[in-house]
Amino acid sequence: MNHDESRSLAAWVESKLLPDLIIYSDSPDDPIVVKYMPEPWILLGTGNYAAVFANSHDSEWVVKVYAEGRPGLTEEAEVYHKLGIHPAFSECLGVGHNYLILRRLRGITLYDCLLKGIPIPPSVISDVDAALAYARAKGLNPRDIHGKNILNDNGRGSVVDVSDFLLEGPDRLWRDMKRVYQWVYRPLLLKWPIRLPAFLLEGLRKGYQRIRKQRRNRSIDL
Repeated sequence: MNHDESRSLAAWVESKLLPDLIIYSDSPDDPIVVKYMPEPWILLGTGNYAAVFANSHDSEWVVKVYAEGRPGLTEEAEVYHKLGIHPAFSECLGVGHNYLILRRLRGITLYDCLLKGIPIPPSVISDVDAALAYARAKGLNPRDIHGKNILNDNGRGSVVDVSDFLLEGPDRLWRDMKRVYQWVYRPLLLKWPIRLPAFLLEGLRKGYQRIRKQRRNRSIDL
């Protein structure tokens, strides 16, 4: 996409999506709420700071809109600039005051795989490991890699959120996820996947968030 095409697309987003879109964030620890979006836009997913929309099921690009007061847009655009082109990461096609236009990545999140009983093969984990190694080689610090930020596209893995890759310090989230995959999911659920209820997954998510906060507090005290 050249510069003129990018500007035209940004103008279209600003006239067709943003004026009527209503999103808000109650807590930085919970997904933002989409109260209203105009037709024919489709909600692809929500994070704790932003929501991602597509204009159609066939669209090759998406719009990531940040909720008011939530940081990270400028940093995320910089990360994409540093990443360049890689099959497991998106590309930034345009930047607005509260949104990014990104190349669309296909697949289903690992979180939804668990909800729907869709197998998560080891190749997805290997793809993500390789992608994170690539990001580190570009001078970035991959963080916040979890089940809602990883896609499974017929056994190929990709990372859909890179907004925290400029932060410093270690992040154990992906390491802990891989341990659960290796010790629990792969031996027990890979061959015989079952649908896990949403209340169970949300309970595990919130419980892990409390553990992470306790870890951070202990580190500060030390």
